[in-house]
Amino acid sequence: MNPDAQQLWRAPRWALAVLLAVLGMLGPFSIDTYIPAFSGIAQSLGATPVQMQQTLSAYLFGFAFMSLFHGAISDSVGRRPVVLWGLAAFTLASMGCALSQSIGQLVFFRAVQGLTTGAGIVVSRAVVRDMFAPAQAQKVMSQITIYFGVAPAIAPIIGGTLFVHLGWHSVFWFLTAVGVLLWVANYKLLPETLHLTQRQPLKVSNLLQGYWQLGLDPRFLLLALASGVPFNGMFLYVLSAPAFLGGILGLAPTQFFWFFVLTISGIMGGAWVSGRMAGKLAPKQQIKYGLLIMLLIASLNLVANWLFKAHVAWSLFPIAIFAFGWAMMVPVITLLVLDLHPERRGMASSLQAFIASSANGLVAGLIAPLVMHSAVSLAVASLSMMCVGLFAWLYLHRRWPDIGRVVEHPAH
Repeated sequence: MNPDAQQLWRAPRWALAVLLAVLGMLGPFSIDTYIPAFSGIAQSLGATPVQMQQTLSAYLFGFAFMSLFHGAISDSVGRRPVVLWGLAAFTLASMGCALSQSIGQLVFFRAVQGLTTGAGIVVSRAVVRDMFAPAQAQKVMSQITIYFGVAPAIAPIIGGTLFVHLGWHSVFWFLTAVGVLLWVANYKLLPETLHLTQRQPLKVSNLLQGYWQLGLDPRFLLLALASGVPFNGMFLYVLSAPAFLGGILGLAPTQFFWFFVLTISGIMGGAWVSGRMAGKLAPKQQIKYGLLIMLLIASLNLVANWLFKAHVAWSLFPIAIFAFGWAMMVPVITLLVLDLHPERRGMASSLQAFIASSANGLVAGLIAPLVMHSAVSLAVASLSMMCVGLFAWLYLHRRWPDIGRVVEHPAH
């Protein structure tokens, strides 16, 4: 924690949470805003469905790759420069998308967008721990998760409205404007939270040493798996939404929003509970309760789909409850990851994001296409991914029982 934290941010804690949450929302916002315009882009640029998929794959690949470096670089040069340069590059890339005249150009600029948006979510986590002691940091991280849940709900609405009334180019001009506003807001408001005495040398050898140190730490890998893989038990249904909601449950596209409303409500509710428990319950107990909720509801979901035909009257609620359990534990696990090696919090956040995004990509590319047309297969896959996280945590708990044991009461 920065020893000068009290002087760096004098506004209310929730205001910093909002600033960091909006910064972190940029990544999912850049995906969900342009998806409603897929058909218009394909028609305008003469692109095939495969080529349109490449605009998404290029973004995700860029995001995953650069996630390895955003936090590590911020450990050396500071948090603020990485955020500002990332936002500036994102703004230019969004402008490039808006001006693209071919599908090749669009794929290129989408890749650049992916390379830059990770700076927000990766660095914002490190900023939280720079500024707050563990219990307070958990409250802020929970608030960020709550605000973060708003992005998937409003982004498709904004993107769809812009596309219908102003064409697909307007979606990327909107993202350009968002980039400009975020750059100005962070330039004026975001302090440099990494203390000079805590900076790492910006040398290749030092970076490699840090990656080696974290990559060989089983505690880090187990914690990253415990949070990143269970998320895909919920994300799998998001990826499979057209087949699951339309094909299996028989919902019209205009009714899909119910699924997203319930799931997002689960995330926001779980994050709110996590914030309320900060300083009152040991971190490992909060993680246990979150995993227990996910295990029970995923098991019940499998049994229900095995015995009964999936129906909209009940099939959406298990996913929302699963999301609640995940959001209840993830702020705690994220802080435990950042505190394993305090001198490399940015790098830890980078590697955690890389592991999570790699798992997301694996599920999107391999698992979802195999199981999306069967409610039972979806339930089996969801439970299986939850169990990967559960076993990772149980093994960690057995080998290092002191991790997450201490309750730190927040300062008032």
